[in-house]
Amino acid sequence: MVQYGFVLPGGTPRELVERGVLAEEAGWDAVFTFETAYGPDAWTVLAAIAERTTRIRLGTMLTPLPWRRPWKVASQVATLDQLSNGRAMLAVGLGATDMGSPGPPDVTDRRARADLLDEGLDLIDALWSGELSYAGEQFQFDITEGPIGPFTPVQRPRPPIWVVGAWERARSMRRVLRCDGLLPNVMDPDFRMATPDDVRAMVAWLRAHDAPADFDVIMEGETPNDPDAAAEVVAPWADAGCTWWIEARWVVAEGLDHGQVVQERILAGPPRG
Repeated sequence: MVQYGFVLPGGTPRELVERGVLAEEAGWDAVFTFETAYGPDAWTVLAAIAERTTRIRLGTMLTPLPWRRPWKVASQVATLDQLSNGRAMLAVGLGATDMGSPGPPDVTDRRARADLLDEGLDLIDALWSGELSYAGEQFQFDITEGPIGPFTPVQRPRPPIWVVGAWERARSMRRVLRCDGLLPNVMDPDFRMATPDDVRAMVAWLRAHDAPADFDVIMEGETPNDPDAAAEVVAPWADAGCTWWIEARWVVAEGLDHGQVVQERILAGPPRG
């Protein structure tokens, strides 16, 4: 069965919170904020939504982990998980170098970002399991003598982690197996959006490499407000093996009010048909 999330693409902090509340009321299964170089803080907004909702899952789409301190991300997700009583999610990727995200020159190289991502995931897992120290090539972290002991999320063994997977890059797909969900991309030779056939191949690869039966495969896109027409858009992705559809309205046609378009799509509800 496919679940449905909605990305909140912009607006003031209060507008984002109100739309998150509306998303739960309209039947969406998750709501996501996005991390940007400067603007409303994604995790603060999600925490405010958590305090006014009871069911909807909460996360980012997505967090560029190589440009973040992983212990800080671990703290933010664990805090949200506690505030929401176990509804936090984390989606991560290398980070797009052309999207205005800050980062020193030594982390714009793809391989260097991949190293930071891999070790960042290790460190987050260690902290969430209750460990207070970590020693790696990229990060050394030790708070064993600090005033705060283990600080862990509600969800066990951890909140779900979704990661961008580049098909058919071996290192990227091995990273996917360490996580709980796949955000599909295709290297052909540069990044392009996946097709249902690509997703079908990736799902077959995951099964062949013993991914858990409940492993998530996520596709992002746009559907119309009409539920039946929207369901027709999602159907090929569900048939290919996607378990989540993430609705996004990053841009709208010239002359339209972006916030109004987003709110109308939220209120129309998920594309269940």
